[in-house]
Amino acid sequence: MEEKRETIGLLGGSFNPVHIGHMMLASYLSQWGYVDRVWLNLSPRNPLKDPGELLPDMKRLAMLSIAAKGATAIDTCDIELTMPRPSYTIDTLDLLRERYPDYRFKLIIGSDNWQVFDQWRDPRRILEEYGVIVYPRPGYPVESRHVDGLEVVEAPMVNLSSTFIRSAIERGRNMSYFLPAGVYKYITDNRLYQKKK
Repeated sequence: MEEKRETIGLLGGSFNPVHIGHMMLASYLSQWGYVDRVWLNLSPRNPLKDPGELLPDMKRLAMLSIAAKGATAIDTCDIELTMPRPSYTIDTLDLLRERYPDYRFKLIIGSDNWQVFDQWRDPRRILEEYGVIVYPRPGYPVESRHVDGLEVVEAPMVNLSSTFIRSAIERGRNMSYFLPAGVYKYITDNRLYQKKK
């Protein structure tokens, strides 16, 4: 009898910063049995784009590590920081499968990304070889649910964005209830996202 391989859900993002919406989604997907664990996969800064508000990779990774430290079935993944850029999701999944042959990987994306998924590199191969879990985002209903390799989950919707968090911190608002334990302290200790004097 073949041993059941653990399924890892890969949730990618810039996590600038990671917030409770990210953690709630990851927790929901693992606790409700869609995957065994969720890896929060940090996207690197794009050297060709204006970094603007995007913090350096290592600061965002530090916040991810703080967020995942006390979490059950949630880990961080920094594999894309070592890959050639621009990196494509299919390449990330292929490299993870090669490095961790004992795991199965599934991609986790929001319904906003699902609407443009056909423009990604090798979308069919991602669906066929890995599978895609789509969670709801406000204003982006999923029309076609009968796609091989697609699983639409009715995860609780949290209309919270990193943009909102950054803007609130810049205005001096206390974001301790909006961020995972320890992340707000890291932000304030390092004076991140504050208005430039």
